[in-house]
Amino acid sequence: MTGLSTNELNVLNELSAIYENLAHGKYGLTLVTQYAHAVQAGALARQQGLPATQVVAALLHDLGHMVHDLGEHPAARGIDDQHERIGADWLARFFSPATVEPIRLHVEAKRYLCAVDADYLGQLSDDSMESLMLQGGVMTAEEVTAFESQDYWREAVTLRRIDEAAKDPNGPQPPYSSFREDIVEALRNGR
Repeated sequence: MTGLSTNELNVLNELSAIYENLAHGKYGLTLVTQYAHAVQAGALARQQGLPATQVVAALLHDLGHMVHDLGEHPAARGIDDQHERIGADWLARFFSPATVEPIRLHVEAKRYLCAVDADYLGQLSDDSMESLMLQGGVMTAEEVTAFESQDYWREAVTLRRIDEAAKDPNGPQPPYSSFREDIVEALRNGR
């Protein structure tokens, strides 16, 4: 990868530092770490042939858990950490809406899927169930209509399904560094 701008190098280094230094705590109630969850989500997005913007959204969707100051697993203390908003706001400094908005909407997408997919609620992991009520519970019919009117809602639903699948201790776990080209491509998308 040649021809990187100073900004691109800075973003790559900052994200790498976060994932290499702050992502090794347990991911909620699962048997994987934040790091494993992130790279597994990115790998699953790649396997689906999604564009770089969505691969990076999958990789970085839980960044908000690592950049807030609420400690580990605030949902267990009855706190909605609003990680989707915190992470999206942090990433919006660098990435286009095609990467950021699915991240911002991925919690709403969980609530949406619980409302429109009869099987989805039963497939949620323990930590996703625990946080669901803190995040507003299952969407009402009016909320479903409003959600479907937002740009990137479909990408958010795809991300949400990847999010649930990326909690497998035996799932793919490529190195974070293997996503550098995806990150650069997403940085260049729309900027």
